[in-house]
Amino acid sequence: MDGGEDGFVTVDEPIMATRVEVTLPEAQRHHAEEVFAVFREVEAIASEWRSTSPLSEVNTSAGQPVPVPEDLRTLLHRGVAIGEMTGGAFDITWGALWGLWDFSAEEPRVPQAEEVARRAALVDYRRVEIDDGGGTVRLARQGMVLGLGGIAKGWALDRSVLALLDAGVSHFSLSAGGQVVVGGLKGDRPWRVGIRDPRGKPDDYFAIVEASNVSVSTSGDYERFFVEEGVRYHHILDPRTGMPARGLRSVTVITPDATLADALSTALMVMGVEAGLALVERLPEVEAVLVDDRGHPHGSAGARYHEVHPPRER
Repeated sequence: MDGGEDGFVTVDEPIMATRVEVTLPEAQRHHAEEVFAVFREVEAIASEWRSTSPLSEVNTSAGQPVPVPEDLRTLLHRGVAIGEMTGGAFDITWGALWGLWDFSAEEPRVPQAEEVARRAALVDYRRVEIDDGGGTVRLARQGMVLGLGGIAKGWALDRSVLALLDAGVSHFSLSAGGQVVVGGLKGDRPWRVGIRDPRGKPDDYFAIVEASNVSVSTSGDYERFFVEEGVRYHHILDPRTGMPARGLRSVTVITPDATLADALSTALMVMGVEAGLALVERLPEVEAVLVDDRGHPHGSAGARYHEVHPPRER
């Protein structure tokens, strides 16, 4: 637990394969446990890595309908809708690609094209059958796998915000896996959220967002990657091809909807500058900052950020 002279305190806990950080006024710090409880609940039902989760049961029973809680069906509906919105650049069935790429291996390698194509053929959000009347979810083909790592943390953040507001906490900052949600003010000013320079160190921010009551989610090619023959291969895959996305180094999405911010920051990495910004301009209350593969930033109309320094070219 870290305290500060500004009257706020930060508490953190490892949940959902990341570190969840909660910053609250010191007098309200006990409410951090309500955030952690939300994240633990989301992990219990929506983690593909927990063999006992309803999501895992859907995956292991692909081809058969499986009873799942209403909350999980709601999240899956949202994931399918964002898949439609992005033309498949975001796809909750991307889990069929697991294991193709091992970015933590001592000698990581580019997988065989035939295997990539075979796995990518199993990725299709349109073949997730959600039956609200029967309370079930079915994956249409054996070998299909749901993976909610690109949306579940945002969903947990949205639910955490509601829990804090219900408890009377209106000034806070929540952080999980490259995504921040801020509410109210930090003292007498908006919260300041940094956007990392994709070719800088983790604490090197090329831009700052002054924000209140929004989520700021950043995805980038710098978290897990390897370089082979001068080409950077990173963990953000185009679900339509099974290959790493090209054209962008990072994407930051700013919107009050944390679930959308989480998914959209990943999707825009796949869509690229032109198509990504075109989508953002059509969405209400959504802003974005994209850094292309030459290190040039591109902001959507009215994006609320200011540069500290230009992103590094390499």
